[in-house]
Amino acid sequence: MPVPDQRDPETTLRSLADWLDERLPGARIPSLETPSTSGFSSETLMFDAAWPEPPGGPERREPYVARVAPARYQIFPEPRFEEQYRLMRILDERTDIPVPPIRWYEPSTAPLGAPFFVMGRIQGRVPTDMPPYHMGGWVTEVPPEERAAMWWSALEILARVHRLDPVALDLGFLDQPQWGAPGLDQRLNYYEYYLEWAYNGPQEIAQKALEWLRANRPAEPDPPALLWGDARIGNVIFQDGVLAAVLDWENAVLGAPEEDLAWFIHLDRHHSEGIGVPRLPGFPPYAETVARYEELLGRPVRDLGYYEVLSGFKFSVIMARVGQAMIDIGWIEPDDPFPHDNNCTRLLAAILQELQ
Repeated sequence: MPVPDQRDPETTLRSLADWLDERLPGARIPSLETPSTSGFSSETLMFDAAWPEPPGGPERREPYVARVAPARYQIFPEPRFEEQYRLMRILDERTDIPVPPIRWYEPSTAPLGAPFFVMGRIQGRVPTDMPPYHMGGWVTEVPPEERAAMWWSALEILARVHRLDPVALDLGFLDQPQWGAPGLDQRLNYYEYYLEWAYNGPQEIAQKALEWLRANRPAEPDPPALLWGDARIGNVIFQDGVLAAVLDWENAVLGAPEEDLAWFIHLDRHHSEGIGVPRLPGFPPYAETVARYEELLGRPVRDLGYYEVLSGFKFSVIMARVGQAMIDIGWIEPDDPFPHDNNCTRLLAAILQELQ
């Protein structure tokens, strides 16, 4: 969901160039792209950097992306911006998970008004959320074989993430013990709090889902795995159907792999059934997706229906907050039903009905 962006390009370029010169002596920024709108979670600045390498030698030029922490409006109660940077650096340096190369982290708000980190810019295309990729955008224009390749390559990476050893990679900083034990304890307690914080209005469907989730909670017998947290093809850079990099780790947590897989499927279901359009040809059926994932993970999937309800609940909470933001910005009236009656909550209601 884009929101108006008021960043001044010239001021930003000067501040960023001064900051970069301290890390790459003699660096300049020939071009900087600041968005006319930005998301609620973070802001993206794309720029080229040029510097002499070695000093006094020929000029080297590289494309970069700066991700800036949210400074205007928080979509999550506690943005975990530095944790995202730490995780991406570990993935970049110690695993074969394809993430953009991570360069620097700046904790100070002085240069750009909020903390930020800089990473290499990967060329390619990302499936769109606006419009949802089953409805419009470049994904509708590629052949079915390319869509299938995109889906399967993203699923393979998801399983590779889940096979990582969080202990060996020192990922304990992703634990959130203030919400309970890793996994469902943390998730249910956190999102219950999040729902109360997000929107002070009726939440009949979300509350019904939360009650169902607490009453039907399954066991999670395996040690907690690293979860991407926002696993979907809309967070993947593709190059002609080939996965080039995975993005957006701000919601990474520890838990059961089924939670990520359910989100992967649920977000695709929302972008088709949830908005009343058919899935595009080439995208594999969900049953085949689960079967292939089981092969990749090396064990059967457990309680996936439960985790799809959890996915719908989490998405509905996020959309409640988006709705509150729309009220605060003045796009909708305070009594507008959108925060509690939208495509996400309607799909969640349909899923709950299927379980009756």
